[in-house]
Amino acid sequence: MKNIFYYLTPALIWGSTWLVIKFQLGVVDPMVSVVYRFAAAGIILGLFCLLRRLPLKFTLKDHLFMAAQGLLLFGVNYWMVYFSEQYLTSGLVALMFSTIAFLNIFYERLFLKVPMQTSMLTGAFIGFTGVALVFRPEIAALTLSNKIIVGILIAFIAANLASLGNITSAHNQKNRLPVIQTNAFAMSYGAASMLLVALITRTPFALDTSTAYMISLSYLAVFGSIIAFGAYLTLIGRIGAGKAAYVALVIPVIALIFSTIFEGFRWSVYSFAGLGLILIGNLLVILTRQKKIKS
Repeated sequence: MKNIFYYLTPALIWGSTWLVIKFQLGVVDPMVSVVYRFAAAGIILGLFCLLRRLPLKFTLKDHLFMAAQGLLLFGVNYWMVYFSEQYLTSGLVALMFSTIAFLNIFYERLFLKVPMQTSMLTGAFIGFTGVALVFRPEIAALTLSNKIIVGILIAFIAANLASLGNITSAHNQKNRLPVIQTNAFAMSYGAASMLLVALITRTPFALDTSTAYMISLSYLAVFGSIIAFGAYLTLIGRIGAGKAAYVALVIPVIALIFSTIFEGFRWSVYSFAGLGLILIGNLLVILTRQKKIKS
């Protein structure tokens, strides 16, 4: 039941963030919004650690790995997500991020020596095919101009960075680094890295004090960052990065449900067929996990 909770929490929250991120675009540069988001999340988590008197003393080596996690998962990755959405629709970016289901399995094998399971790869392929069917209209309307190719490349690089961030988190948990404190430092390092880039590139700092921006920023910082990442990275520690990555296959579908409610998205035969394949792919992974536990 705990694994189901840790699975559904980030899926439901991140499924809604595609819609919420729209309220972040406009007045504030995307890189600066990333700085605001993870600086706020890092400060809130840090204060929580102090109030709970959680241990905050770590070695220099630990901090280096936490900084690596922050740079990959809470810094450059999100900057590239915002950047890619200037060339692609949010649906196609979500589709590109579904490749994390494959990337985590590959990087987990490469860096953590976790064996690849055929059923996991099969489930990933079925699920990714389902996501592609759901976004078939956007794929069919795609024209491979230079900007589109750049957008796809940036989104794929972002997915790789996010996957490497997942593997770094798995490594940190394997070395008994606590998730809450690690996230507090990692989010702070991620915000600091983007702040440094913003200063170097002379990106203008602005603050949109509108209700829509401030509420969306608060939601992304608390729910989209602290709660969702806390649950997801805990899930990685419990079942591995490869299996946890299947959250990425469910997120686009949940995003479409929110889009149906708030943006008038219309479902088609391909949408329902894609949803069915995604559920089959996830079921295959869950059955694989249960079989492994029983053995």
